[in-house]
Amino acid sequence: MELAVYATKPEDSRGRLYPDYPNINRSPFQRDRDRLIHSASFRRLDGKTQVFAYHEGKNYRTRLTHSIEVSQITRTLCKSLGLNEELGEAVALAHDLGHSPFGHAGERALQNSMARFGGFDHNVNSLKIMTKLETRYPEFPGLNLTWETIEATVKHNGPVKKIASAYLKEFNKKFDLDLKNFPSLEGQVGAVADDIAYNNHDIDDGFRAGFFTIGQLCELPFINEIVSSFLKKYPQAKNNGNLIIYGITRGMIARMVFDVTENAAANFRAHRIEHPADARRQKTFMVDFSAKMKKEIRELRSFLKENFYTATPIVRMDMKSQRLVEELFTLFMDNPKLLPMEQRRLLHAGMTDAETAEVICDYIADMTDIMAIEEHSRLFNPETRF
Repeated sequence: MELAVYATKPEDSRGRLYPDYPNINRSPFQRDRDRLIHSASFRRLDGKTQVFAYHEGKNYRTRLTHSIEVSQITRTLCKSLGLNEELGEAVALAHDLGHSPFGHAGERALQNSMARFGGFDHNVNSLKIMTKLETRYPEFPGLNLTWETIEATVKHNGPVKKIASAYLKEFNKKFDLDLKNFPSLEGQVGAVADDIAYNNHDIDDGFRAGFFTIGQLCELPFINEIVSSFLKKYPQAKNNGNLIIYGITRGMIARMVFDVTENAAANFRAHRIEHPADARRQKTFMVDFSAKMKKEIRELRSFLKENFYTATPIVRMDMKSQRLVEELFTLFMDNPKLLPMEQRRLLHAGMTDAETAEVICDYIADMTDIMAIEEHSRLFNPETRF
């Protein structure tokens, strides 16, 4: 497929930080995708919370399945808009690489613990994994991904106006990520695909967990419209909640994808986006939902917050998860000799508290839910063997 004039062309890539051999069979963005998929950090996403903790079962989404869903929606949107699917896919697969165990509860715990040491941000941690912590190649640290993949991942939520992270600041000096401007259109697609994926799979997971009914969902007019249309076409599904919920999520994803495609195309025309650089210089996202769809999404998020995210079982698990991560961090800071030998080898005499905290934070953030639970048990439960 021929790329649009505003798409990121492989031959125009700004390259990699470290010299790397060319590949005649794969574009630079395909290689980025493959390096991400083969990384240990990507595999560990299978054991990290999306909403439900990993050990709660029932095939709820994990960070890995979420990332795969985001990548599929990203490819669909990129193809519809004439953008580079390969870059979009790489960005989608990388966007949650830096998440800690236990989802947002674990992230809050590390933010609290690291507050006096520069803080914690999962986008910056994704950068750190891609450029330093994944040691798979003898020629360079990290995965040595292209500028375009790194840039879009770091700016997943838009321009970075204030650089709080020392690591991001130092890396940006070596490989300027143009932090004050918006990411590429492919990066913007990855961000909106993230919203589409989690809004819809949370409907599915929340329903299957029994937190709300189809009837409650249908109190939202746009959901009721989708269900009415679905049952008119498939009346035999009337008493099958699973079929109806899948009909809802399919309908909502299609509705959102169409809305983004139409709205983005209109933005490209209105702002005369005729080159990849044109999108970066705008004052807002060019790939985004329409005002009408944003209103529907706010209503859906409000419904999910009231009926799902703040439900007692979720809140209790969040509380336990946050406390567990904070206790691990505090214990390791008080006595770094309790760290595994692999992490202890990274410590040395004369290190500042901030440097020690960074080693501990990297170790905890890398854990899956189960790894964190087992480590906590080994350290706090006298009956657990080491």
